[in-house]
This record gives sequence, C-alpha cells and structure tokens, in this order.
Amino acid sequence: MGFRKKNKTIPAKTPAELDAMQAAGEIVGKALVAVKAAAAPGVTLKDLDDVAEQTIRDAGAVPTFLGYQGFPASICASVNDVIVHGIPTKETVLAEGDLVSIDCGATFEGWVGDSAWSFGVGELADDVQALNAATEWVLMEGLKAMVPGNRLTDVSHALEVATRKAEQKFGVQLGIVDGYGGHGIGRTMHEDPYLANEGKPGRGPVIQEGSVLAIEPMLTLGTVDSAVLEDGWTVVTLDGSWASHWEHTVAATAGGPRILTPRPAGA
Repeated sequence: MGFRKKNKTIPAKTPAELDAMQAAGEIVGKALVAVKAAAAPGVTLKDLDDVAEQTIRDAGAVPTFLGYQGFPASICASVNDVIVHGIPTKETVLAEGDLVSIDCGATFEGWVGDSAWSFGVGELADDVQALNAATEWVLMEGLKAMVPGNRLTDVSHALEVATRKAEQKFGVQLGIVDGYGGHGIGRTMHEDPYLANEGKPGRGPVIQEGSVLAIEPMLTLGTVDSAVLEDGWTVVTLDGSWASHWEHTVAATAGGPRILTPRPAGA
C-alpha cells in the first residue's frame, strides 16, 4: 500500500489555499446553523435540505453532496439510529426528542468544506444528550493531535482515547462505529488518506504544516456495527441504538490545529 514508506506525508496546502478552504468552510458553517434554526417538530428533512441548499447557493457556492456518486440531496440528514448518509426526504418528519445529524459540504471557488453536527429537536433524553455532548467533546479533543510531525494514526488514537475519557466524563457507554471515519479533503471532498476513529498511534503518513483532514467521530449508545439500507446510502446501527456525528475540516499549522469550517459566532 505504500503506507509505511518513511517519507510518506499527507499533502500540504499553501496558506492561501487554506484561506480559500476556510471560505468554503464558513459557508458550510452558515448552512449548518440555518438548518438547525429551521429544525422543529413537524418539519421534514426535505425542508432542511432546501434551507441548506439555498444558504449555500446564496453565498455563491455549490452543494458538494448534490449528485456526488449519485447522492440526491445537498445534506445528509441522519435521525436517531441513522449514523450517517441519511437521505433528506419529505416523508421523514421531525418529532420532539429526535437527535438529528446534519452533514454538509460546499464547494466555493474550487475548494471544498465539509462539516457535520448533531442536535436535538426540543429536549433530548438524558442518555442521548450525554451521547451528543460526548461526541462533540471527542471531536474537539481528538483534533488537537492534528499538528505537524504527528502521523495519521496519532489522530485516530487521540479520538479513541478521548472516547474512553468521554465515557467517564459524561457517564455513558459509547460505541465507536466500525468501518467509517474521516478523510483528506481539498479540491475534492474525499482525498487520501482515510482516517480511522480509533487505532494505535505512530502509523501512516506524516502530517505536515498545511495538511488537511476532515475529522469526524461517529459514536453510538450501543453497537459498533452498522448496516446500509436498501437505498444504498442510509447507514443505521444494527441494534437500533442512537448515534451522533460531529465533523470539522482541520488544517495542521505551526500555530496548532486550524478549524477551516468555523460556525458563526454564538452558534
């Protein structure tokens, strides 16, 4: 695989390219905030998709997900036991207590931003609230390993360690979804390398100043196992347990990790 070549590195973007990626990422952040604001009991996932697409296009960008490998929408909208890649249809209507994960991408002037967050419709059950808070915390802890000189799986290991710490911190048992993870990103949404959400440290290509990864823990209240539904996209937990998904596009810089998908202040 070339995985163990001594000089293997994750490709670097220039400072100007990172700024361009952040311009795309800020549009994603605005779209996510707009979607969350629109989410309420009785609202359909298609309604949320319309909000995201309008926000992205109003900013002069293009929804990256729409048409990607045939995906039919601008966001992935995954509710409750759906982990990722849920299709936002008009048939799925939000209800009080739902946990909604929104994954969104925007392409602006040739660069891609990719980010996700999960939120409740109204009040969440205590264990679901703990799951969601833990997943956000794991993302923010894990991305601290995105620094020049580290290796790819140092980030994986940091996410795994953070997940186990989160179990104690938030008082909840967490499953790390097997077979799904983060990825390189730049001119296209999915670039090498693949980033696992757990694993031993010190392996894989070296992170350079300017390397960029989409870091995205996906955690459940139960199983680590999943299945893809007949639509070919929707990924659900095998045991019906609920799942949370948080993601940022992150660059390694001399000053530390730089989040390229920031959300508007106060979001």
